[in-house]
Amino acid sequence: MARQTKGEKVPLNGGNATHDSAEVTVRLSANALTVLKRRYLAKDENGDVIETPEEMFWRVARNIASAERLYDPRADVESLAHQFYEVMAGLAFLPNSPTLMNAGRELQQLSACFVLPVDDSMESIFEAIKSTALIHKSGGGTGFSFSRLRPKDDKVLSTGGVASGPISFMRVFNAATEAVKQGGTRRGANMAILNAEHPDIEEFVNCKRDDAALQNFNLSVGISERFMEAVEADTEYPLVNPRTGQAEKMASARRVFDAIVESAWASGEPGIVFLDRMNRDNPTPQVGEIESTNPCGEQPLLPYESCNLGSINLAQMVGSNGNGPLIDFDRLRRLTGLAVHFLDNVIDVNKYPLPEIEQMTKANRKIGLGVMGFADLLIQLGVPYNSPRALEVAGQVMKAIQESAREASAELATKRGAYANFPGSIHDRPGQPRLRNATVTTIAPTGTLSIIAGCSSGIEPLFAVCYVRNVMDDDRLLEVNPYFELAAKRHGFYSAELMRKVAAHASLREVEEVPEEIQQLFVTAHDVTPEWHVRVQAAFQRNTDNAVSKTVNFPESATKDDVRQVFLLAYKEGCKGVTIYRDGSRQKQVLSVGKKEAKVAGSDLPARVEPRNRPSVTAGYTERIRTGCGNLYVTVNEDEQGLCEVFTQMGKSGGCAAAQSESTARMISVSLRAGVSADAIVKHLRGIRCHSPAWDSGSTVLSCPDAIGIVLDRYLKRKKGESLQPTLWSHDQMDTVVGACPDCGGTIEHEGGCLVCHVCGYSRCG
Repeated sequence: MARQTKGEKVPLNGGNATHDSAEVTVRLSANALTVLKRRYLAKDENGDVIETPEEMFWRVARNIASAERLYDPRADVESLAHQFYEVMAGLAFLPNSPTLMNAGRELQQLSACFVLPVDDSMESIFEAIKSTALIHKSGGGTGFSFSRLRPKDDKVLSTGGVASGPISFMRVFNAATEAVKQGGTRRGANMAILNAEHPDIEEFVNCKRDDAALQNFNLSVGISERFMEAVEADTEYPLVNPRTGQAEKMASARRVFDAIVESAWASGEPGIVFLDRMNRDNPTPQVGEIESTNPCGEQPLLPYESCNLGSINLAQMVGSNGNGPLIDFDRLRRLTGLAVHFLDNVIDVNKYPLPEIEQMTKANRKIGLGVMGFADLLIQLGVPYNSPRALEVAGQVMKAIQESAREASAELATKRGAYANFPGSIHDRPGQPRLRNATVTTIAPTGTLSIIAGCSSGIEPLFAVCYVRNVMDDDRLLEVNPYFELAAKRHGFYSAELMRKVAAHASLREVEEVPEEIQQLFVTAHDVTPEWHVRVQAAFQRNTDNAVSKTVNFPESATKDDVRQVFLLAYKEGCKGVTIYRDGSRQKQVLSVGKKEAKVAGSDLPARVEPRNRPSVTAGYTERIRTGCGNLYVTVNEDEQGLCEVFTQMGKSGGCAAAQSESTARMISVSLRAGVSADAIVKHLRGIRCHSPAWDSGSTVLSCPDAIGIVLDRYLKRKKGESLQPTLWSHDQMDTVVGACPDCGGTIEHEGGCLVCHVCGYSRCG
C-alpha cells in the first residue's frame, strides 16, 4: 500500500496556487521510498538521510522557480514554486534524475545528457577524456562519435608510426569512466557511435562480444540512407578514411549489416542510429552537424550540447465523460505548458561542468519533454498495447504534447526572447512563431523515475503483472499491479493464491484462470512481438522532435533473421534508431529461461550424473584471501584426474558466513568430481555480490563465493602459466555477470535502451 505523507497546502488541479488551499498528500510506494532514500534525498556526512520526499520536492521547486528573477526581479517566485511542487509531489511530472538529486544543493548540475567532440588528434582525444571525467563526476552521461579518428594501422605522419584506431581509444575512455564515481549516486554511462562508412566498422561491431569489454559503453552504428540502399540492393559501398576523406576500399553493405545483426542477436549490441534522419531534423544546421546521441540514444546533440529532460505521467491523464474513461487532453495540455516552463528554467539555474557546454546549451536551449506510464494509460482505456488502437492513442497523446510544448515555447519566447541560434535555424521561417527552445520533446527511459511515480516505464509495456520482492530479514513481498488487482476483483477471479501463481509466470497466457480479455489487456514486454515494439516506437517518433528510447524485446528463441527484420522495419517506419535485446543473449547471464538439459538416450528424462569417488589422498595448496566477513582460507586439491575438491575455513569460526562458504565449497567439490568444468564454475562464482565487499591483493572481492572464484581462477591461471591480473569488477559489469541487480539482487530488466531494476531503482543509465 502507498505511504501517505503530508506536504504544504497547494491545489492538485493544475490551477493557480494559493498558500492556504487544499493539502497535498504525497503518495509513495515502498519501492519509491527506497529509491528516494538510496539515490535522491540529501544525506549528511555519515550517509544518513536528512531530507523527506516533501522537502526534496520543495528544494527542487524553489530552486527551479528562482530563475524567474533573471527576467523579472518582481516575479512571484513562491507562487510558481507552488505550481512546480504540486505537479512533482502529485507525481504528474518529474524532471530527470540529476535535477531531482542536485537542484538547490551545492553540485547544482541538472543535465542528464552531454555530447563531446573527439577529433583526430591526441590533444583532442585526451581533452575529451578530461571533460568526460568532469561530466561523470557531476552526474551526467556522455555520448561520442569516434568516426573522425583515423583507422587502425593508418599512418601517423608526425611520428612515422601507425594509428591504433578508434576502439583502442574507446578502451581508454572506458577506463576513465570506471575510475570516476558520480557524486555517490550515479556511475557514468557512455554512448559510442561509429559511422558504417568507417574502415574499422566491423571491429567496432564485434568489440563487445566479450561481456567483460567496454562495460561503460553502449554502442550504436551510425547508418546513412546510402548504406541502407546498398543493403537493400546487395551492393558494395565505400569505406572512407576520415583522415584523407578518400575511399580506402569497398565493402559489401549486406555483409556489414549482417555482422551488425549477428552481434546484436548474440549480445544485444550494437544498436543502430539513422544519422541522416537526425540531421534532417537538426534545428540548427548552421551551427553544426549531429554526430552522436546521449547514452540511451534518445537525445541527438551537437558537440558540447547538453539537454534537460522531464516526463509526464500519462497514467494520471485519464478522465471520464460519464460513458467511460478517456484521455483528459485539457489537463495534459496545461501540464505540458508548465513542464516546458520548468525545463526552460532549468537551463538558467544549471551549473555546467564546462564553459563550452554552458555556451552551446544556452545558445540552443534544447529541452526534452517525454512521457511515462503509457502502458498504464492504455490499460485504463481498455486498449491492448499490441493493437492498432494503441498506435492511435500514442499518436494522439504525443501530438497534443508536441503542439502544446511548442505553443508554450513560443509564449516564453515573447517574454524572454528566442534561443540565440534561432536566426538561420529551421524554425526561422516567415509566418512561423519564434521559439524559446530549439527542441521541446524527447522520449527518454524512465526506469527510476517511473518507480518514484508508481507507473509503468516510459512507453514500454508492463515488465510484469505480479512479482515477488525481497525485503528486510529475507521477507518476500508479493507486488501486484494495481490495475490488474482491480480487474481481478471486478471480474471475480482474485485470490492471493492466484496472484502468487501469476508471479511465478512471465505471462498471463500461462495462467488459465485469467480470462482471455484480461490476458490480452495485461500484456508484458515478452508478450508483445518485436514488430509491435517497433510500431509503438514509430508512432511516438512521428510527433517527437528528438528521438525515442525503447528496447525491442526478443525471446531467447528468436533468430538472426528476426533481428534483421526488426532493423529493416525500424528503417521503413521512420524511427531514428533502434535497440534490441534477446533474452538470455548475454553469455554470462544466469537468470535465463529454458535451459536445455542432456537427455538419456531413448528417454525424455534428463541424464543422471554421479560424481566420481573421492580418493583417500589428494594434493593441493591453501590460499588466504580477505573478504568482507574476515579472512577466508581456501584449499584447492587435485587427484589423478584433475581438480577434485575445495575446502574453506573462515578466520573466525562459526556464523552464517562460515556455513555458507562451507556449503559452497562442498557443492563445488561435487561439481568438479561430476565433470563440471572448473572454468565454468569460476564464471558462475565471480561477480556474486554481498553487502560487504573487500579489497585483497589488487582485486575487488565482492563476497565469499566471489573470493572462492578468485582463488580458483588464480589456481587455473598458474596451471596454464598465465599472468595473475587483478580483477576489478565495476558497478555496471555485475549486472551482465550475474544477471541481477548489483544493489539488491533483483532481476535486471532491459528497457528503454537501458538496464533497470524495478525492485530498488538501480539504473545503469540513471
